[in-house]
Amino acid sequence: MSNILKAFVNIVNNYQSSIATLASGNNRANSMGEGLEQFIQNAFANSFEIDDEAIRLESFAKTFSYQGNQNNPPDLILYNSDAIEIKKLQSKSSAIALNSSYPKAKLEANSPMITQKCKECEEWSIKDMLYAIGYVKVTIKI
Repeated sequence: MSNILKAFVNIVNNYQSSIATLASGNNRANSMGEGLEQFIQNAFANSFEIDDEAIRLESFAKTFSYQGNQNNPPDLILYNSDAIEIKKLQSKSSAIALNSSYPKAKLEANSPMITQKCKECEEWSIKDMLYAIGYVKVTIKI
């Protein structure tokens, strides 16, 4: 089972000053944060050094009971542990986009904001909510 302390240790042991920029899909704003999302997933799953994509995805499946979608919180749920919402900043001075809602300390299974898949990912009623916030430098290639 993973937790935030293990994730911090994994980040320190696998220090990198930049995060990969990934571009996929039609929504450029969402795809700009994919590198940050993968960084956070790797931190919790201790999969920074796994090159084989199938093995890395298997590691994610063992770590997270839920790997969210682009439109509903949370982004991740650790098995029998916390929910994680990943937020990207596009400049060091920008405000955190909370999608018109204030940050919550807890995520409840009866929330109308979460999907049925999230509600049924494991047996739970309330989870602590963690926010992983990172600065993603935006570069536009023409």
